[in-house]
Amino acid sequence: MTKKNYQEINQQQLALNKQFKAHSSDTLSAFGQLHRAAMAEGDLDVKTKELIALGIGIAARCDGCIGAHVAAALKHGATKQECVETINVAVLMGGGPSLIYGSQALEAVEQLSEA
Repeated sequence: MTKKNYQEINQQQLALNKQFKAHSSDTLSAFGQLHRAAMAEGDLDVKTKELIALGIGIAARCDGCIGAHVAAALKHGATKQECVETINVAVLMGGGPSLIYGSQALEAVEQLSEA
């Protein structure tokens, strides 16, 4: 199996989002507004919210979500161990498929920690 490159996945997704925005700017703008509102600092800090999003991304089997939320969680101070514990909960909730994507998420943590 070829390793996924999460820096490339993140860059490709940003480019695809820009292309999509050219065709549906209202939808992408509305999603961006929802994202900013949901991820705003509140009773939960941004790091915690990004770890929750990572767990959901694993359970949903979304490479782009994993890449984006690992990068954001690390940016907001998440440690490798916090990411591993998030992966553990995702595996608990999502079973075998989450184990596969959880191990890939750990690879994303490794790759994006070095960036």
